[in-house]
Amino acid sequence: MTTVMTVVMTIGVSGLLRHPARAVVAGFAVVVAAGTAGLMLPAASASGEPVGWVTALFTATSAVCITGLVVVDTAAHWSVFGEVLIAVLIQIGGLGIMTVATLLTLMVSRRIGLRAVVDSG
Repeated sequence: MTTVMTVVMTIGVSGLLRHPARAVVAGFAVVVAAGTAGLMLPAASASGEPVGWVTALFTATSAVCITGLVVVDTAAHWSVFGEVLIAVLIQIGGLGIMTVATLLTLMVSRRIGLRAVVDSG
């Protein structure tokens, strides 16, 4: 059984989503797992052959983290389907970073209080 599944079964879905940090990690894991599965499909490679799970996992994780690291040449190795999937993973990762940054900003501004910031300025 995978580590993610073990955690979900131990904590339960409601317990997993009760804590924001756990929900973010679970969402990240689900997106990376889905991206890995999609990139392992034969339709995702230009040659039409299935891709190894390590290459697919590294590429999906790198895309979601928007780091841009690759182990194969993206234009030569991936088909149009694979390239679109990688682009979608990059967009989801960027949206996730912006969402977390916005939520953190809202949490900090509520703790400090907007009036306190305006009055001190």
